[in-house]
Amino acid sequence: MTLNEGRQRHAQLVEEIRRHDYAYYVLAQPAISDQEYDRLYHELIALESKFPELISSDSPTQRVGGQPLKEFKPVRHLVPMTSLDNTYSQEDLLEFVHRVQRFLPGEALDWIVEPKIDGVAVNLRYQNGNFTCGATRGDGAIGDDITANLRTVRSIPARLRSQPGAAGGCGKHTDAGQAGHEEIPSLLEVRGEVYLTKAGFEKLNAERKAAGEEPFANPRNAAAGSLKQLDPRIVAKRPLDILVYGLGHIEGAARPPESQAEMLELIKRLGFKTPGNTWHCRSAEQLVAAIAELDRIRRKFPYETDGAVIKLNSFAQREQVGFTSKAPRWAIAYKYAAEQAETLLRAITVQVGRTGALTPVAELDPVFLAGSTISRATLHNEDYIRQKDIRIGDTVTIQKAGEVIPAVVDVVLTRRTGKEIPFRFPQSCPECGSKVSRAAGIAEGDEGVVWRCLNPDCPAQIRGRIEHWCARGAMDIEGGGEALARQLISSGLVRDVADLYSLKLSDVAGLERMGEKSAQTFLGGIGESKGRDMWRVLYGLGILHVGAGVAKALGRCFPTLEDLFASGVEQLTACEEVGDVIAQSIVQWNGDARNRKLLERLKSAGVNLKSELFRPKAKGGALAGKTFVLTGTLPKLKREEAAVKIETAGGRVSSSVSKKTDYVVAGAEAGSKLDKAQKLGLTIIDEAGLLKLLEQ
Repeated sequence: MTLNEGRQRHAQLVEEIRRHDYAYYVLAQPAISDQEYDRLYHELIALESKFPELISSDSPTQRVGGQPLKEFKPVRHLVPMTSLDNTYSQEDLLEFVHRVQRFLPGEALDWIVEPKIDGVAVNLRYQNGNFTCGATRGDGAIGDDITANLRTVRSIPARLRSQPGAAGGCGKHTDAGQAGHEEIPSLLEVRGEVYLTKAGFEKLNAERKAAGEEPFANPRNAAAGSLKQLDPRIVAKRPLDILVYGLGHIEGAARPPESQAEMLELIKRLGFKTPGNTWHCRSAEQLVAAIAELDRIRRKFPYETDGAVIKLNSFAQREQVGFTSKAPRWAIAYKYAAEQAETLLRAITVQVGRTGALTPVAELDPVFLAGSTISRATLHNEDYIRQKDIRIGDTVTIQKAGEVIPAVVDVVLTRRTGKEIPFRFPQSCPECGSKVSRAAGIAEGDEGVVWRCLNPDCPAQIRGRIEHWCARGAMDIEGGGEALARQLISSGLVRDVADLYSLKLSDVAGLERMGEKSAQTFLGGIGESKGRDMWRVLYGLGILHVGAGVAKALGRCFPTLEDLFASGVEQLTACEEVGDVIAQSIVQWNGDARNRKLLERLKSAGVNLKSELFRPKAKGGALAGKTFVLTGTLPKLKREEAAVKIETAGGRVSSSVSKKTDYVVAGAEAGSKLDKAQKLGLTIIDEAGLLKLLEQ
């Protein structure tokens, strides 16, 4: 086969596979068998192996994911991605309708009701029909570029469809569409929700449990965690899907849509998967009925929903109604009340975390709730158990807090028999038998409500610290989950995180369910972790109150970890996002000789303690010592450009507004940061004001 012949066959295969992908992943109407599809796909792989020059970014073979990324780059949305206001009551919903009517006196209103998908909002950009960029919501104006990960989601078209499509209904409404070939817009941004199906979530968790990994708490967390992976090959293995429901920006369309209904029909014809159930309503009464009907049928959907989204249908009316600083005035999310269930509390166990905190957990008769079977639920702390008078043997009411974390919310007192047993909190650690104390938590900011094990060598604490160190958000060591951490500790191979760096292949390969290949992967991850940035090391140490955001803020202030730990409370609190409680926690941690020795051992092992985020302040600059927060879209400068100018002049840029902020630079579509600055009485300037300061 010549290259020209290969090019022709490649084009035929790509088009045929795209057509079958659309039928299978979007329409759920497969046209050929799996065997026939695999035959076409493998022929394409073989052809691209013979002629590598035929491979393109939108080839079906590239859905498996490319090389790992070093980081996610920021990308600006063409139109900001706003969030929605929420309501939980019909009274508030009716008030919302009346409020919109006041903006449009005398005009007839019609609405579209859609399921509120419990997933992760993303923005998809297409140029001349090709998928070029996908991003998270971020702060609404700028998100993370996750294009490589989104390319692995097969229901996201790599190229928009231009085939003729019959106009048809979408859920409960029908609008006439265009006949003939769809003219593809030259530029298009659409918004949608990436999610895991319920079946996909159960399968993924089953695989994680079998591999000894911690299962995901819920489908949304699993979807969010998947999209944050720096390795697209891992994302490609996750059963992610998408529903597209919004328009960000459009140019070059033959007839741009004038309503939500028209827009849904357009993007459906272009190849996107849209919500399967929508309602077209022309009165408040119809809205209430639609929301009730959605609540009745939503549990049968293949994905999780937690409410209904109500939007004005007409785009022209939306423009008249406009936006607040945070959200559109023409849309609202109606959230359904959290589902509850009753079950028997069989026992109360106590878990010990990496900081020594003892957390009581209710062991329940399994009960189905909000899409999953619940057998355990949090009881928060000893005071919560006393306030609710929760006893072993009680029939209790549980719900998913925010439809995520199961919690015991009440006792069904009418079901008490008198045989229930009050729970006594253990006076010693259930893991190691050491002394526990509530007083230990007061200085750490938890107001003495938490019991803590006082033994730093408690196996549960060590295990928690090892897991935390290996976590993706910290040192990102593949395979370092609970199962392996437990074996490393019980075998005596590891007593702290520094011990990980002296492990040998023979040590790890000899552990249960490891083998040489898994051991090599784990040790390879340990080796790679030596080069992680300082903030990850700081976060990985698990110091109380020092989360990833605080660790990054400290990384911007200090060039090395040694410099950070040599600082006192006053120097630490000079950093944005670092208050007295955090600073005291850091000083207290460094005051322990064992911790200082741990740091020395990590340094000797070759772990990087230098910060790539650190930028020395320019001495004597016009903005020396001043802290700025940038919000909204500036007329001329990009945020990155403005930040560089500020830092070059000796100032520093923070991501959050506080009393320490000297100036808030506000542009168009400034949101909650501007609101907070106004409440705190801070100095607010625009781009011109910033440039004037820089000139001084």
